[in-house]
Amino acid sequence: MSFWLLWTIIPPFFEWSVLNSIFTADSRKECWDQMSTPGVGACWAFINDRVSLFTYGFYPKPLRWRVDLSFVLLVLAVVPILYEKLPYRKYGLLYSAVFPFIAGWLLIGGLGLEPVSTDQFGGIMLTLILGITGITFSLPIGIALALGRLSNMPTLRMLCVLFIEFIRGVPLITLLFVASTMLNYFFPPGTVYALLTRVLIILTLFGSAYMAEVIRGGLQAISKGQHEAGDSLGLTYWQAQRLIMLPQALKISIPGIVNTFIGFYKDTTLVLIIGMMDLLGLGYSSLGDIKWAGLANEVYLTVALFYFICCFSMSRYSLYLEKKLHTGH
Repeated sequence: MSFWLLWTIIPPFFEWSVLNSIFTADSRKECWDQMSTPGVGACWAFINDRVSLFTYGFYPKPLRWRVDLSFVLLVLAVVPILYEKLPYRKYGLLYSAVFPFIAGWLLIGGLGLEPVSTDQFGGIMLTLILGITGITFSLPIGIALALGRLSNMPTLRMLCVLFIEFIRGVPLITLLFVASTMLNYFFPPGTVYALLTRVLIILTLFGSAYMAEVIRGGLQAISKGQHEAGDSLGLTYWQAQRLIMLPQALKISIPGIVNTFIGFYKDTTLVLIIGMMDLLGLGYSSLGDIKWAGLANEVYLTVALFYFICCFSMSRYSLYLEKKLHTGH
């Protein structure tokens, strides 16, 4: 049954996407004129025509070298985090810690660079900013919330529980509307933050609440004897958490953590609802161009492929990390 299903799907798809596809044209009509039968193949010329828009959004063309440099620096920042046997990894991790501030300076400008409004951010650049920033900051905040929820201090525990349950009980789209319309009212008078900043705050808080529950599960899976071992060694609470509890809890929680990361990364597409043009938003709006109208399959397939590559990479690294840290053999 499965073989028959694949046989009926894959050959026609390959024929449409590769064999009969057109990569060079100035419009949908010109694309279809090059085909034996209009519509029998994919018109990838549309994607080629919009590749710059899908990558940079509305970022000024003369300044796009700053985005390219940020992409390169991002790769260099990720390498020390992923590979622990890297020479001089300690210095690499220091660079990874300051990378968000370097990238922010490059992309937004100031201090010698021409300023660029965050309203001009879009496409893959905006998607990566939302996803990476939210993932990076939600993990440490989630750890703090998980520890607070398990704390013996009633006030701290109650505050953490209220925050986690409130955020998890409200749809993300509602929180995004709050970010776009109401969040400025909670800041001091005269303080106005760009929409991107407000959305990043909401996304980080949203991700941290879900992350807290994943990490809490890992912490509760640790036996009481581990806590007693820390006490017998004379370790303080924070020393025991850093050296004994958290390493084990995070290892146990790897599948849940990565699953939360993947779900969070895909949820960033909801910013389309409040007018932010990420990759999906730009693809959707591009279909309104009458010159390329009717090519939704090509657009959504491209967007799906981009998200699949990103999420599949996170999933594979998760499996590698689980195997590497496995101590049961």
